[in-house]
Amino acid sequence: MSGHVYVVGLGPGDACHRTPAAAEALGRARHLVGYGPYLARIPVRDGQVVHASDNREELDRARTALRLAAEGETVAIVSSGDAGVFAMAATLFEAIEADGSPDCGISVVPGVTAMTAAAARAGAPLGHDFCAISLSDNLKPWETILHRVRAAAGADFVMAFYNPVSKARPWQLGKVLDLLRELRPPDTPVIFATAVSRPDEAIVVTTLTDAAPEMADMRTLVIVGSSATRSIPRAGEGVWVYTPRQAGAPSR
Repeated sequence: MSGHVYVVGLGPGDACHRTPAAAEALGRARHLVGYGPYLARIPVRDGQVVHASDNREELDRARTALRLAAEGETVAIVSSGDAGVFAMAATLFEAIEADGSPDCGISVVPGVTAMTAAAARAGAPLGHDFCAISLSDNLKPWETILHRVRAAAGADFVMAFYNPVSKARPWQLGKVLDLLRELRPPDTPVIFATAVSRPDEAIVVTTLTDAAPEMADMRTLVIVGSSATRSIPRAGEGVWVYTPRQAGAPSR
């Protein structure tokens, strides 16, 4: 009897941002597979088996989930945010392409990704055309990242940067900010959203002139505005950041 793999996005942090469909899939699963800190966010019920692994063992995790499902088990393989955005869904299908399609069912369960969660905290910076770019060069060349940043800046997209820094990659974000200072106005709004929806959440809105890589860590999502993105006063203190939906709206 074939089993089933649910590829589940847990949302950005707090369980309030986890979709009912994700919670239902986690409840159905007998096996929970994923990166240890993500699995720690899930309440494990009696009878569930947890398979935790390191952050760089994605392909092994996918193969573990597929093997268990082929044996008839129901498995949830989890990611933070949305499983289809720089996360485990693509890795699962990579394993299937390499090893052959298993005798099991597969469902990808969407979640709230860091980009939309961060945008909601800051206002509506993704109100017009935008793109998402991972700054990690673990799986693609650094020159490819720079090429895509240049192209996105030339097309005047709002840009959301995933994986901006890590202990092993402390320098990439600084290089990208330096590049963008050559291509975007100095007052372009920049949002640093760290640990969104978690107890230590921090949202910092600054400008491209003042943006610094030290404002980010491994839990940060960085959003850089387009030429149309603007900041307006927020009641109390701070600002809201939004990008008008109408192309060609008057600049800030």
